[in-house]
Amino acid sequence: MGLWNWFWRPGPSGFGSSSTAEQVTEGIDASHLTAIVTGATSGIGKETARVLALRGAKVIIPARTLEAGAKAKESLLEANPAAKIDVMEMDLGSLKSVESFARSFVSSSRPLNILINNAGIMWCPFQLSRDGIELQFATNHLGHFLLTKLLLDKMKSTGKETGIQGRIVNVSSDAHRRADGSWLSLDTINDQSKSTHSDISFSVGSLLGILVRGSPLKGSSGRGDPRVSSQYSPCSGRYQGLRAYDRSKLANILHANELSRGLQEEGANLTVNSLHPGVIFTNIARYLELNAFLLSLATLAKPLARSVPQGAATTCYLALHPGVKDVSGKYFANCNEETPTRYARDRDLAKKLWDLSEELVEKSRKPA
Repeated sequence: MGLWNWFWRPGPSGFGSSSTAEQVTEGIDASHLTAIVTGATSGIGKETARVLALRGAKVIIPARTLEAGAKAKESLLEANPAAKIDVMEMDLGSLKSVESFARSFVSSSRPLNILINNAGIMWCPFQLSRDGIELQFATNHLGHFLLTKLLLDKMKSTGKETGIQGRIVNVSSDAHRRADGSWLSLDTINDQSKSTHSDISFSVGSLLGILVRGSPLKGSSGRGDPRVSSQYSPCSGRYQGLRAYDRSKLANILHANELSRGLQEEGANLTVNSLHPGVIFTNIARYLELNAFLLSLATLAKPLARSVPQGAATTCYLALHPGVKDVSGKYFANCNEETPTRYARDRDLAKKLWDLSEELVEKSRKPA
């Protein structure tokens, strides 16, 4: 077996990094299911919505603007006129908007079997959300935290009424391997000068490892190995969009794990898992052009990156495949279970994030 084939070989599930979303859902009938997919107006979110609809599921796309949602729906219907697609308005960067969306959906009396928290922004310049929270944390984690919380009763009731196990999927990233747990306070999240940690540094090796295998190369700083010398700090001493992204992706896993523990204790017919989709050059990476080094590295790495259909495979696998029935609180890459960092598996850290998230949500509801 050649080295290249070794990198792309399938895992125990029968699928691997070269598998596509259509391949991992082949033969599955989802016509009895209703799914919400955030970030489905482009990239792997749109591909996820396309494949779920192809398998017969009713798909709701929350879009930041109805215009963007309508364009995505039109494109999906051109490819599959039989697709059942609805568009609703929601901005994950605004907790008020998330509440409005959830209220409208719940009042529509539709069932909900699958929630895919896919939307995200990446490596953007420092900005605060409408609720005064660093934008990547607000969009990638907090908006999805609130959305999931508000739709949880609907998913539980759907599971009870239909007997079909519900599934929540958080799209994280192996970028979480560059984050620790020292940032869990709003002051730190919002402080432009506190986005650098000397013990968790970005390295060329970790990015190339993610590109090739879906996880950092052994011994790279993605594993927290202090022996690595090929470390690059894109903007040391000031806000690092890369660091903020890493932290938000760690938050996605911690959220999924803590929610899964609670649901298992409750005996709810509902699973929660998180995943790394691989590196795919979609619209999420649009801010790369603001950093010449990362843009150059990304250009060189493009031949190793996955296609959009490959990038959506693990999401669709967790959403539909019978092989993950009753599997919850796990982290997947390449459609196979993997072990995230010790920080991602830290129960105390997960509880601390949960409490902080609840606090931020409640704070947003109080009059200014």
